Amino acid sequence: MNSFSTSARARVHAHTLLTISAAIATALPLLASAQARIDTPAAASDAMQQQTGQQAQQRVTITAGRPSSLPTEIPTTIEGIDAGTIARTINATDAEDALKYLPSLLVRKRYIGDYNHAVLATRASGTGNSARSLVYADGILLSNLLGNGAAFTPRWGLVTPEEIERVDVLYGPFSAAYAGNSVGAVVDYVTHMPSQFEAHVKAQAFTQDFKLFNSDKSYAGHQASASLGDKSGPWSWWINANQADSNGQPLVFANRLVSANVPITAGSIPVTGAVLDKNPKNQDWLLLGTTTQYHTIQDHAKLKLAYDISPSIRASYTFGYWRNNTDGNVDTYLRDAAGYPVYTGNVLINGRQYALTAADFSPTKNYLEHLTHGFDVKSNTRGAWDWEIAASLYDYNKDIARSPTVAMPAATSGGGGRIADMAGTGWNTVALKGIWRPQDFTGHTVEFGYQREAYKLRTSVYNTSDWISGAAAGLFSGFNGDTQLQSLYAQDAWRINSQWKTILGGRFEHWRADNGSIASATASQPFGARDEHDFSPKAALSYQQDSDWTYKASVGRAVRMPTVSELYQGSLSGTNIINNDPRLKPEKSWTTELTAERALNNGAGILRATLFHERTGDALYAQVNAAASATVTTIQNIDDIGTNGLELSYQASDAFIRGLDLAGSVTYTDSQILRNDKFPASVGKRQPRVPNWRANW
Repeated sequence: MNSFSTSARARVHAHTLLTISAAIATALPLLASAQARIDTPAAASDAMQQQTGQQAQQRVTITAGRPSSLPTEIPTTIEGIDAGTIARTINATDAEDALKYLPSLLVRKRYIGDYNHAVLATRASGTGNSARSLVYADGILLSNLLGNGAAFTPRWGLVTPEEIERVDVLYGPFSAAYAGNSVGAVVDYVTHMPSQFEAHVKAQAFTQDFKLFNSDKSYAGHQASASLGDKSGPWSWWINANQADSNGQPLVFANRLVSANVPITAGSIPVTGAVLDKNPKNQDWLLLGTTTQYHTIQDHAKLKLAYDISPSIRASYTFGYWRNNTDGNVDTYLRDAAGYPVYTGNVLINGRQYALTAADFSPTKNYLEHLTHGFDVKSNTRGAWDWEIAASLYDYNKDIARSPTVAMPAATSGGGGRIADMAGTGWNTVALKGIWRPQDFTGHTVEFGYQREAYKLRTSVYNTSDWISGAAAGLFSGFNGDTQLQSLYAQDAWRINSQWKTILGGRFEHWRADNGSIASATASQPFGARDEHDFSPKAALSYQQDSDWTYKASVGRAVRMPTVSELYQGSLSGTNIINNDPRLKPEKSWTTELTAERALNNGAGILRATLFHERTGDALYAQVNAAASATVTTIQNIDDIGTNGLELSYQASDAFIRGLDLAGSVTYTDSQILRNDKFPASVGKRQPRVPNWRANW
């Protein structure tokens, strides 16, 4: 069955969002800058603060907040937004909404509560490349680097809008403190911790009208949250609970190419209701009904504790709980002569016969219960030495997807099906970081550290006699594998004089994949271990001409290692492995950017222009191998992709008239496939899902 997503079309006629919010808050300290743009995180050096002060670009100061995971010195473009600006300018229903107006970023959120397709797209990475960005919250990795694609989105649900104190975005792989997945961007959420007692209550309701093809309905939902927090002596704490109940619009349509008809046989059912249209390849096809209309109920709970060991050392712990229950509903457009809905069998449409199977209209049920832990101890003496120890764990405590193998409408009451169980899947991270400000070398700030990230994929698909609530009754397929990345990094920020500054760094990485296997009902195929190592240099130079003009240049190499699912999530035909390649090469990119910034209106605004270039070898993509098969899609290495672009960003307070704040950006990107030996027809074509133009205002 082919699937057709509404996100590819612009024919949704009326989409209205109604939000009703009520909040009770006492003593909420807005401890961030009133300026939406953040050029330096909270831990920035005094020298950097002096520079941004000369540019009248305010520095964010956190007096009782959470530590940022960003490095002290930022070698490239950084944009951000604080809690006050989010509250004033964004009707945020979830954490990803905080990013919606930042330059060159797009989160593919299809509906409120979208948990499995909300991929972050960046300058040279589309919505199919989830592994080319990093998302953190209070130092906890939210990016799902078990795979690359729509099913491996950041765990946005572990951050609620009301707890965001600020979010910073570091563009490009220019900091040695991050792995090659930072090639697109690094997103860092810092959440709120109280300085005195606080209580918050928030409620929202939303509705939308959806009209497309033969679908014409309204879908609604609601969300409620409550938070409590306090600080007493060295202790501070925060508790938050949130529930969202959302009905999204249909996302996928069952279809048939007009040319895919079969010979007419006796007993076929004449039907009406199919919609004739053109598919993305401009071929005639028939839309038969909707197959993915999600009703989602999400529960979120979080506990944050912090203890000030001394005035300059803080220990913090975070526990997060996220539960997601989702029903994927289906609806057929087809009706027989008596007006009854038709889901399966041989049907006659306009005199042509088509064969419908149980897979054409297949409902789903998902039950997810994920847990996260984060621990951090950080010093902030701002003396010769500072350090940080951080660790996090993300656990798929429960992750069940159920689907039928019997056809509708019988499937509404049960019947045979499959259960996909991902219990045991997850990742953990450890980071040891240091900062050295040598007294004998004034103007230098050296940052260094060790990082370890480990990922574990455990997926077992079972048969069941009752797809709605039945127990597993025999293995159908399985995918297992582990990857581990260990890194050492260092970078030196040297303020040469009041105008010139340079940052030089490098990152050494050792990657290992092991315990990989693919299983069927009758066989299991293990894989041998693999090791890779690489070095990624980084360099940046900035020149402050005067109080208004600043120029920056940055270059960095990034090595994005294959994810465990790209390596091992295939299938077996007998004992032969198909649909995967455990020998995939790492994706290697060189990225460069040149930036000019001008402060406007005595620092009340800023205008920025950035030229960027990226060259990626062995890019990891799903495509056909023309030499092997014209129809089977697998993960492969594309030899060479080149990207050039220009990004313009403007922000101003009291622009033109007092009280008017303006912010906007426009990005032009030319991203082309330059060499692709396995699919030569793609050479000269645009990189998938990277648009020529993006803009917001």
